[in-house]
Amino acid sequence: QVQLVESGGGSVQAGGSLRLSCAASRYTIRTICMAYFRQAPGKERERVAFIDGVGNTVYANSVKGRFTISKDNALNILHLQMNSLKFEDSATYYCAASVNTYCGVYNLWGQGTQVTVSS
Repeated sequence: QVQLVESGGGSVQAGGSLRLSCAASRYTIRTICMAYFRQAPGKERERVAFIDGVGNTVYANSVKGRFTISKDNALNILHLQMNSLKFEDSATYYCAASVNTYCGVYNLWGQGTQVTVSS
């Protein structure tokens, strides 16, 4: 069974950095579309970063210039580097993939990892 296993969340002070990782098993991520979403309590889920099968990326305006999404194709891991973190970045972060479906239709999700930014 294909799985996405997330790691890298934690607590950090505002202005700090964290790197999230999303390891895929039994499927090669190199050519598929993937993304990171986040959801804070009482708020809607938001897509913060996207990467397609050829490396094109798209970011939410709220994280542009601070977050970087990338794939380590050798290790089959998706990363989200988060710099200059703000209190409002606090949320549960989920990685997602479009597996054997249209790019942007996410049918595989990680378990989520908590990010807490203290001001």
